[in-house]
Amino acid sequence: MNEASLLAGLRAGDQGAYETLVRAYSGRLLAVTRRLLRTEEDARDAMQDAFLSAFRALPTFEEGSLLSTWLHRIAVNAALMKLRTRRRKPEDSIEDLLPKYIEDGHREDGHRGNPTKPWQEPTALLERQETRTLVRECIDRLPETYRTVLLLRDIEELDTEEAAQLIGISPNAVKIRLHRARQALRTLLDPHFREEQA
Repeated sequence: MNEASLLAGLRAGDQGAYETLVRAYSGRLLAVTRRLLRTEEDARDAMQDAFLSAFRALPTFEEGSLLSTWLHRIAVNAALMKLRTRRRKPEDSIEDLLPKYIEDGHREDGHRGNPTKPWQEPTALLERQETRTLVRECIDRLPETYRTVLLLRDIEELDTEEAAQLIGISPNAVKIRLHRARQALRTLLDPHFREEQA
């Protein structure tokens, strides 16, 4: 069933169309919510919330838009809503994960004769099977506010404006958090890449 006929069925209240939508998209939406949330239970709850929100919002769906893109945004939003309700304890500071510099501008941990490897975006790193688990573990170690921005921009590939709108902060704050999150991730990954080089 193509998207147009599926959408027509959904708008007509066809039960079969609802089942088709859930079967076709639940895997993708669950993958999105799993990346943003730390537990399987939260990810599944957010996926269900996303489908409920999508069913309620069907009248506002714009013709010409991709159903998959629309559902992706709803799933991201459902995961972020769950994150907001779960925030109870104060977050760890990101400062300990950021690189330190000495007076001449060199990184404290990067010796002049043995510079760190050139940085790659997290998406490029995730393409290599052998580093995928390591990168995911390091992303999980980031404080949640930074982790969320990194996931939205670099993994879910949302633009700055959209990420800012979903999180409820300014585009400039998204850029600053993303820069700091990437620096922190690099600090966590560098020791592993140095071992690989050796």
